[in-house]
Amino acid sequence: MYAILDIETTGGKYNEEGITEIAIYKFDGHQIVDQFCSLVNPERNIQPFVINLTGINNQMLRNAPKFHEVAKRIIEITDNCTIVAHNAQFDNRILSTEFDRLGYPFEKNMLCTVELSKKLIPDLPSYSLGKLVRSLGIPITDRHRAQGDAKATVELFKLLLEKDIEKVIISDTIKKGSKRQLAPKLLDIIEAAPTTIGVYYMHRKNGKIIYVGKSTNIKKRLIQHFTDDNKKSKKIQLEVVSVSYEGTGNNLIAQLKESQEIKKLKPIFNHALKTTIFQSQLYSYIDESGYINLRIEKVPMEQKKEEEKNIITTFTNYQQAKSLLYKITDEFHLCQKLNHLEKTEGACFNHSLKKCHGACIKLETPFNYNTRVQKFIDKSSYEFDHMLLIDKGRSIREHSVILIKNGTYRGYGFFNLNFQINNPEVLKSIINPMENNRDTQHIIQGYLRKNKVQKILKLE
Repeated sequence: MYAILDIETTGGKYNEEGITEIAIYKFDGHQIVDQFCSLVNPERNIQPFVINLTGINNQMLRNAPKFHEVAKRIIEITDNCTIVAHNAQFDNRILSTEFDRLGYPFEKNMLCTVELSKKLIPDLPSYSLGKLVRSLGIPITDRHRAQGDAKATVELFKLLLEKDIEKVIISDTIKKGSKRQLAPKLLDIIEAAPTTIGVYYMHRKNGKIIYVGKSTNIKKRLIQHFTDDNKKSKKIQLEVVSVSYEGTGNNLIAQLKESQEIKKLKPIFNHALKTTIFQSQLYSYIDESGYINLRIEKVPMEQKKEEEKNIITTFTNYQQAKSLLYKITDEFHLCQKLNHLEKTEGACFNHSLKKCHGACIKLETPFNYNTRVQKFIDKSSYEFDHMLLIDKGRSIREHSVILIKNGTYRGYGFFNLNFQINNPEVLKSIINPMENNRDTQHIIQGYLRKNKVQKILKLE
């Protein structure tokens, strides 16, 4: 099964592009069996030359779904498929980057119709999609639009399959898609694994933990570990002899526990989380004219206490931080210049679009502007300095609780009866003390921005 796709982007710096349109046709080798086409709000501006090329402008995308709103459909339609695209390396990079921003590993086998065409139809003057399909008599409409280009790629791929007399394409696809025979020990581990959400620990023969992970479905995640062919997975498959588990009931506690366990245990195959995984931070300061500025900076190795007061939140990487800053700049009608997204002596670009009220050229008072900035800052902070986050537990009747005290994460626990969290002494015994750091703060704040917990209980 193939997922033949085309993507249009905003253009811009490498790995800072955003998707503006995507079209995917699920193709069984004979006919299209499913399809998905949509404009996408990239949450950033489109480069002028791209607008001229595609005809897609910022106004058209204002009410389009954002990538996270279509991500599930993309995953569904590409499941168990080989991705086919013209210049597949580009499309794969863009998709992988978007899913990376969501924290989801999007890894698929890829076929490039440029490379296939060069092998199966050599000596053509050009292998650009437009010129190639015209030279082959394949009709193409809506050039440089995702749907038109993807349809043309479907017809091109049909032709390439016909020309592939030795069936190299199909054979290679089957070979890549088939899972190799698993060792008996790995099959036993998978068989014993639960399908629940939680944290899992991989052990060597001597019991030493070599990898810690979390998943919403532990069994499914282990299958991925044990069937992947990358270098790290192969090493894990050789060394692991058993896996232990700890249910968490919900994804927030799973993330918090995974982060702490990796820092504490330092497993040899967990490289990313041994230290802080959040490399960029967003902070605020007041400039000489009295306006609150927002700025992204690299997280320093050591941060002074007085500096921490102005830190709003942290991010895995600079691009993630920049994406959010663009988003909130538009959402709260802030100034790109004051948020250090644009260098200009005059008015910012948003002012020309009437999204900025003129703080960049002092048309708006600091008081009015700062009120909106503060709304964002308040929204990004904990709702209360002292509170309990109540959510799903490990069973139907159980609930989880996370304690925030003095604006600091103190730990988590589980309870069955409400009186347990209303009694300070009992609550103290329920809570498992956990370390607070930049990572835990980011995990909790990020989770609360995107998800709802069952209840937030303010403490006196």
